[in-house]
Amino acid sequence: MAKKVLVIDDEPEMLNLVRFTLERAGYEVSTCDNGRQAWDTIVKTGPDLLILDVMLPGIDGYSLQIKISQDESTKHIPIIVLTALEPSKTLFQKFQQVAGFMTKPFKTEALLDTVQKAIGKAANGAA
Repeated sequence: MAKKVLVIDDEPEMLNLVRFTLERAGYEVSTCDNGRQAWDTIVKTGPDLLILDVMLPGIDGYSLQIKISQDESTKHIPIIVLTALEPSKTLFQKFQQVAGFMTKPFKTEALLDTVQKAIGKAANGAA
């Protein structure tokens, strides 16, 4: 069964690029373009991995990360933080579920590698 990835980013081009890249690799991809709807989408889709942008309309990625890490039903989901702001990396390092950090722009091969490692770690951790 394909692993489910939820991509949360407010840039349509970025959503399309990530979706296309991951679907070609066999992942089932859902997207969300704002922080306000992200929580409902996470709960509804039950993803195996989140790819989370930092700067989002409504609720920013950091605030969303705090909520995700404090909820029993979501705190196990690995997260890859995706941002154009390299300095924001330090904000997210304290969260154990942050499995990767990618700075925009990125190479699609690097994205796939990071996704595979994050999902692999989560699968090994659950075993």
